[in-house]
Amino acid sequence: MTTFHRYDAVIVGAGGAGLRAALEVARVTPRVAVVSKLYPIRSHTGTAQGGIGAALGNMEEDHWEWHMFDTVKGSDYLADQDAVEIMCQEAITCVYELEHWGLPFDRTPDGKIAQRRFGGHTRNFGEAPVRRACHAADRTGHMILQTLYQQCIKHEVTFFNEFHVVDLLLEDNVCRGIVALSLADGELHVFHAKAVLFATGGFGRMYKVTSNARSLTGDGVAIALRRGIPLEDMEFFQFHPTGIYKLGILISEAARGEGGILRNRQGERFMERYAPTLLDLAPRDIISRCMYTEIREGRGIDGKDYLHLDLTHLGREVIEKKLPDITDFARTYLGIDPVREPIPVQPTAHYAMGGIPTDVRGRVIRDEQNTPVLGFYAAGECACVSVHGANRLGTNSLVDILVFGKLAGRDMGEYIRGADFAPLPKDADGPAREECERLLTSNGSESIARLREILQREMMDKASVFRTQEGLEAMLTTLKELKDRYRRVRLQDKGKIFNTDLQEALELGYLLDLAEVTVVSALARRESRGAHYREDFPKRNDAEWLKHTLAYRLNGEFELRYKPVVITRFQPVERKY
Repeated sequence: MTTFHRYDAVIVGAGGAGLRAALEVARVTPRVAVVSKLYPIRSHTGTAQGGIGAALGNMEEDHWEWHMFDTVKGSDYLADQDAVEIMCQEAITCVYELEHWGLPFDRTPDGKIAQRRFGGHTRNFGEAPVRRACHAADRTGHMILQTLYQQCIKHEVTFFNEFHVVDLLLEDNVCRGIVALSLADGELHVFHAKAVLFATGGFGRMYKVTSNARSLTGDGVAIALRRGIPLEDMEFFQFHPTGIYKLGILISEAARGEGGILRNRQGERFMERYAPTLLDLAPRDIISRCMYTEIREGRGIDGKDYLHLDLTHLGREVIEKKLPDITDFARTYLGIDPVREPIPVQPTAHYAMGGIPTDVRGRVIRDEQNTPVLGFYAAGECACVSVHGANRLGTNSLVDILVFGKLAGRDMGEYIRGADFAPLPKDADGPAREECERLLTSNGSESIARLREILQREMMDKASVFRTQEGLEAMLTTLKELKDRYRRVRLQDKGKIFNTDLQEALELGYLLDLAEVTVVSALARRESRGAHYREDFPKRNDAEWLKHTLAYRLNGEFELRYKPVVITRFQPVERKY
């Protein structure tokens, strides 16, 4: 039996972007619901370790214009500069808001918010590294999540925890609500709303080695695609240089910000050869490629596909006081004490630069003319503003979720004031119910776990740091086979109560869709830019490819269209570090 709810605003996802947006809307209306498949304090924002970038200038001179330059250069000039300018200016206000709400930042001796170095952040337009990352040890994301959740409770936001979104109600370019599955009892719930915001996070789980939580399966992004919304710049998926070998669990860039060094099997600090100015704090796309190059040329540790992150010279006090979480990870998962031994690391799938296209007010847009969908918003990793372009700088994900979560929430509040409830579609829960029933009653023989394993392994092999036309075409063939087999999956659990079999089947469907659009977009872009590196087209080609991809799925086939990059202050030049 379906249960119906009515709220002025419904926010899907309880990470930093969702909570920040909810807090802003709650200033306008008490009828705000947050729908999340996790309990809020378990959201993936809690894993963000090293810091949030803001040009406070507390420890040395800094300016938001320098932050903007670094972000645009780091993006390989694909970021929209009007959006980046807003983000870098607003970052400062957002950090002080968190401070006033009680976030326990680390402090300088004179009581200011402490800041550390991070990859790609520089002073005076690239001269040398600058201290810009505001931090709470290496638990910054966790502290942000706790602070925002407490504020939402204070403002009486209503939470629906362990509700999995399964459909978006969209007709005549007007968003009317969502459908969600209650994990506790397997019943569907229709949330009728004036405005909906998706803040459902990324989809790194389509790769074998990833820093992403198991929950990051791209639910909201795939649902938007299925409802006719194009996805922007999906070919750009970031690999973070320092995931724990084989596990992918992140060793924060803060470790290199505090002085950590990457070394090959010869003990060489190899980044001196690739990025002589920023060394181990070069942007992530560059370091990830350098690491794979070292491994390919036989300089991996013991001839294997990993390298060392060396912290041993930092001393016990620095490591245990400033990097307590990652120290604990190394001791727990590897049995290694980073005070005395280097940490085995390899690049790990980390962050989706592409996603649901939005404008700077968080409004979802549906075409290359930037036409907004009324009442539909997106923020955080599931969205593409775009401020990260082809490669995101460390700390800018937390900046993104706070700034554009806030701005989207503010615009939702204004929209709600002037909007009525649009009628629900007939049979609003019908498509979602049909899909759940199809999966529950299927008599096929395919295993969800087996299909997911093949997807993750093949994406890692053919569509990760290095790509070729041959590999991407092979991946596309594999995906068509997997999607065919997906129609014949068989669930072991046919019940309704906490049916994680059903949940994983739905998530696998989302991942298959998103892997396909990623490969289709990557196959079309015949150049190398940021995280998208084509070995058969190794040069950036601004003449033909300085533009955003919009991927539409029409009648089961993909159609790619393009729109120009917004350039204001900084003209594209070759990236050198």
